[in-house]
Amino acid sequence: MGREKSPGLKILWVWTLGTAAILVASVVRTRMHDMESMMNQEQAPKQTQHITTGHSILTTDETVLPESDREIAKELK
Repeated sequence: MGREKSPGLKILWVWTLGTAAILVASVVRTRMHDMESMMNQEQAPKQTQHITTGHSILTTDETVLPESDREIAKELK
């Protein structure tokens, strides 16, 4: 007789385990999203630095100019 459980108790257990599973999945998804955004933030400055150094030149007075102003800088020298 002790093995028989009421339907209400079974529903309560299903509800509890389902809620716990949803909460765990939500935490895991949030952590993965945070880790992905941190990795993107670490890569973004490296990419920006690579792009800016690739498209700029240094003149004799150490002023950084974009490539489009290269001819003007040469004329001023």
